[in-house]
Amino acid sequence: MLSIAALRAHLVRARLAGMVTTTREAGLRSYRLFAARDPRVLIGIDPEGPWQQRDLIDLMARRCGVSADPRHTFGPDAIDPDLTLAALDAFADRLGAAARRGAPVLFGTGHPHRLLGFYAALADVLSAAGCTVLTPAQGRCVDITTRFGLRTCRLEYVRGVALVRPSGAERSGCEPGAHTHSPLPVRLALAAAADAGGPLPELVIGDHGWVCGAGQLGFEAMGPADTNDPALFVGQAEGRVSVVVPLDDGVRPAYYRPLARYVLNRACLSQ
Repeated sequence: MLSIAALRAHLVRARLAGMVTTTREAGLRSYRLFAARDPRVLIGIDPEGPWQQRDLIDLMARRCGVSADPRHTFGPDAIDPDLTLAALDAFADRLGAAARRGAPVLFGTGHPHRLLGFYAALADVLSAAGCTVLTPAQGRCVDITTRFGLRTCRLEYVRGVALVRPSGAERSGCEPGAHTHSPLPVRLALAAAADAGGPLPELVIGDHGWVCGAGQLGFEAMGPADTNDPALFVGQAEGRVSVVVPLDDGVRPAYYRPLARYVLNRACLSQ
């Protein structure tokens, strides 16, 4: 178990927080697109407030730690590691509460290359604690708009974590899965669970559209988000997302392992 000081040092050293690899240009582009209500950046959230670009810069500065100066337009951006630590504590508290009541939980990721191991570690422990880790709509297809056009993907589960793979991929089941921000996979999964008569998840854990899409539909949802993912932070500010952990979501998979251990330990779920 890492101490708080050691975990904070790890966050900064691995560039999960502190100066991160996600650029200011990427963040500002996302804020502009969100202000224009571009669905590629809304990723399932239907914002209630006006949320202009300056509003988003202010929100992300408070919740994430990016520069609040709108004149800062290029170069690396920052995440405040103390905000990350506080959010990890809140994340762990929600996780522990779900485990104590044996809540059904749904995991899903649009970052399988990076975050699959993090979620799978949590899913393994919650299952051992008596929670049902849901896998609705296994093998079902969903059409997702990508930068290459409309692509048909298949919803699959790896160690209890949902992801999408291109339909008809030659090495089906071998590739880690596709990167996506779309809320369509979680909508498909939740609809399938409802059609089957339940159970429905009491908690959805994931990223991108998995969190925003579930939160917009009224499910408790939480997960990590990068500096160019304003939708999750807006969802949290408007009460539709429970916890957002600010961190860089594109570093090496091994760098997330200490976070999983910390969360499980704080939630009194260490094995």
